[in-house]
Amino acid sequence: MTRQMTLRLFTGALLIGAATALAGCETTAGPSQAAAAKVEPPMTRTRAAEQCWMATEKGNPNENLDKRADLVSKCIDQKMKAAPAGPSS
Repeated sequence: MTRQMTLRLFTGALLIGAATALAGCETTAGPSQAAAAKVEPPMTRTRAAEQCWMATEKGNPNENLDKRADLVSKCIDQKMKAAPAGPSS
């Protein structure tokens, strides 16, 4: 074996060893628990409509479309009354 091959093997082994050692490190500099918690976006009329239509589709898939529309309108009104004041779109 030549000196150059030995140096390359040593360098490769050193890099693999360093990568393996670093892979096991624990990082504690990540976001705090409070920052990592998902923040719920404000309730808007559009978001309420999406949620109500999805719930109606799951709950009453064979219901008449006009009847579902009435149920969705009532659901939206309930969600908007229960939601804290925020932007409406």
